[in-house]
Formats: sequence, structure tokens, C-alpha cells
Amino acid sequence: MPHHPLHAKGYPSIGDAKDTIPIPEDGSTKFVDFKWEGDKVAWLDYASERKGRFVGLSNKDGSTKTECGIHVEGAEKTFDRDLWEGDAVKSLSGDQAAASALKGAEATSVLVVYAPWCQFCQGMEEEYSKLAAAMPDVTVAKYRGDEEREFVKAEFEVESFPTIAVFKDGKMTKYTSEVRDAETLQAFVESC
Repeated sequence: MPHHPLHAKGYPSIGDAKDTIPIPEDGSTKFVDFKWEGDKVAWLDYASERKGRFVGLSNKDGSTKTECGIHVEGAEKTFDRDLWEGDAVKSLSGDQAAASALKGAEATSVLVVYAPWCQFCQGMEEEYSKLAAAMPDVTVAKYRGDEEREFVKAEFEVESFPTIAVFKDGKMTKYTSEVRDAETLQAFVESC
């Protein structure tokens, strides 16, 4: 099996892009052409196989995060509620036809494709609800994408959660900023 090309750049273990750093951070140790350059202890000492992953993140119990949890048995039970329940956000979860219909509609709508266990989706829950309340003439909707990955990738170009898109006059415009407060989102919707 070939080595991942990021090993040569100092990554002993590959996690998600935003929370993975090279080890050591100064780049003094690398694995290039199947040979070590520098002191390999930083990579190979006991229990370092996940060093560099999920840097600065903790589990709910306060322990250091070493796994994303998506592939761990029972991970689907780690978050016991859905997001945006009982507020102005329209649920399209499980209704592929309704979600797809947004793309061709003339009326303005906003869709967040999310996963309830995603910390970034959870972090925008209150602000997205505020957006829905502030824009009563716009359909502000949600679609749970972690259970329908093939569909959301093909239909809405989803690479990660949350993915936010505005649909207007049959055109989809993805929101690319990580600033997800209601005011900023509203300004984006109005600019489309």
C-alpha cells in the first residue's frame, strides 16, 4: 500500500483538514522516500499514532479527542436530538424531492445541509433560527445530509457540514464563509 503524500510533509496521521497539524510543527521530522529525516521519536513514541489530529479539541467528558467518532460503532447515538426542531426552520430531511425542488424554484430559499453531531452545525443552531425568524418571506430550510451523503454531494456539492446554499430564480449560490451569524447570513441571502 503506498504511503499518503502528506506523510512527507510531516503528518504522521491524517485527520480532518481543519484540526490536523504536522508533527513536529516545525517540520524537522519527515518520512520521505520511505526514510526518516530528523528525530522520529516525535512520530513513533508510545501512543503517538494519533498525534497531530484533532488538535485543541476535547470530547464531552473533557478527555482529549483522538477520533472523529463517525465510524465508531454507536456514533449515531452520540447526539440524541436533531437540530432546529420546532422553530421557523423548515425540515426537508428525508425528502429528496422537496430538497431538489429548491433548485428550480423562482422564490428565494436558503438550505443548510447538516449533521446533528457536527459541532459547527450545532454552533450555528441559534443563529440559523434567528435567520428564519428574520426572513419570513424566504423559505429557510434544513436537510440532514450525513445520512444521505451521495445525494447531497451530487445535488448540492456538499463536501463538509454545514453547507449553506441560497436558491433564487433557479440558481444555487453556495455560502463559503465560516461566519454564520444571522446578520451576515441575511446580508448574503439579500445579495444573491
